[in-house]
Amino acid sequence: MFERDVMSRTKSMLLAGVLASGILCLTVAAQSPAPGAQASMTAALARYRPDRFAGRAGTYYRIVWGVEAPSVRTVESGEIIRFTYRVIDPDKAKQLNDKKFEPFLIDPQAGVKLVVPALEQVGQLRQSAPPEAGKTYWMAFSNSGRRVKQGDRVNVVIGPFHADGLVVD
Repeated sequence: MFERDVMSRTKSMLLAGVLASGILCLTVAAQSPAPGAQASMTAALARYRPDRFAGRAGTYYRIVWGVEAPSVRTVESGEIIRFTYRVIDPDKAKQLNDKKFEPFLIDPQAGVKLVVPALEQVGQLRQSAPPEAGKTYWMAFSNSGRRVKQGDRVNVVIGPFHADGLVVD
């Protein structure tokens, strides 16, 4: 009698195990994509780029400051961070090229505030000519120690101009 109870329990446990593993296999198979779909998902993830800024921010920069496409990139192996923008309204964008406003690049994650260096022979590494519509202007921030890295979100401040949350490319 005791052996029958043990055999019955063993069979029940084996049956429960088989059923549970079958359900688990079906769940995993239902969640994993087909081979062709997996390749397309991988390609889509490789093309993913975080938004530079929200659509409203782009509209704000165009309307208030007369610039579009502000971007921040690392150059010279990360030793310099270049901020660029395209002027669409020279009158509104005039303050960005004004020498009386010292530009800063702030990275809250790294806890640094970068400045535009001034070289003896060249002067500040920024353009200060009166802006013209359709032209792209730049300024370079010294990133000695490479504290600001690709993927960081930074803020660029030039006098009253603030571009917050720009992603470093």
